[in-house]
Amino acid sequence: MTLPKFIISGFPKCGTTSLHYYLSEHPEIYMAKQKELHFFTNRILSNQNEGAGDKLAAETHVTSLNQYYRFFVNGKKHKTVGETSPSYINYPEFFKEIKTKLSDPKIIVVIRDPIKRAYSNYLHLVREGREKELFEEALKLEKKRKELKYSDFWYYKFNSTYYNKINKAIEVFSKVLILTQEELMLSPEKTIKKTYKFLGVDEGFSPNTLNKKYNPGGTYKDNHTTRIIFKPSKIKNFIKKIVPAYPWMKDILNKITEKHKIPSEKINESTKKELIRFFKNDVNLIKKLGVDVTRWTNYNQQLK
Repeated sequence: MTLPKFIISGFPKCGTTSLHYYLSEHPEIYMAKQKELHFFTNRILSNQNEGAGDKLAAETHVTSLNQYYRFFVNGKKHKTVGETSPSYINYPEFFKEIKTKLSDPKIIVVIRDPIKRAYSNYLHLVREGREKELFEEALKLEKKRKELKYSDFWYYKFNSTYYNKINKAIEVFSKVLILTQEELMLSPEKTIKKTYKFLGVDEGFSPNTLNKKYNPGGTYKDNHTTRIIFKPSKIKNFIKKIVPAYPWMKDILNKITEKHKIPSEKINESTKKELIRFFKNDVNLIKKLGVDVTRWTNYNQQLK
């Protein structure tokens, strides 16, 4: 039986989609055709469905082991097999189960500047037509939304808090690779070769998609076209289950949406300072893991 030998386990809005497609091009790597299976975390995610659109978003999650197995039956001839589920890293309580059932898979974690990640997460829900609050208000609502059992994708600060989750992954799994979205975007060839080495595949292969960015994020005009593309629907979920999402499909959608892109509003300074204080300790701990955070916000700046 073919099962994943590695997992791109998170974090959301950090470039996991791009990395998924880059790796899927490699002839020695087989990636599950559906991204975001969320099989191991489905038990907890299935109880987080009270936010706008949450029930729709959860319809494509994999709920049974047999269903999970079917995503990898075509990977037998490949040197390694992987899947991408950005929720896994957020729930260390499932790490030992993942290690046991998948025979200690290699774990890839992608992180980025936590403030930029949180804001990108917020804009994602805005363009889907789900988030109606201003960013500042949405941050204040995080605790209440947890209590009301919104999907964890609404927890902007939670998804940007990295250290304890990564440290637990290092304790449980034998091999963990930490990448940053910044290095993936600015030094894609160097970063993908490092990933190939980690996975034990030919480092000389160069994917055609390497300079393309998937799920680019940002702000878009609210019109008929963008609502069709961004807003979740049952029709989209049905298509996602029966038609694999190939990179060229993403290319077409990106070209269409690019015409409707508009500048995003900047985070106001008081909110930025508050988030710098909130993430400062976590970022300093991340630095101790050897992660290059020089392109991130200065989390050690003096704040009045």
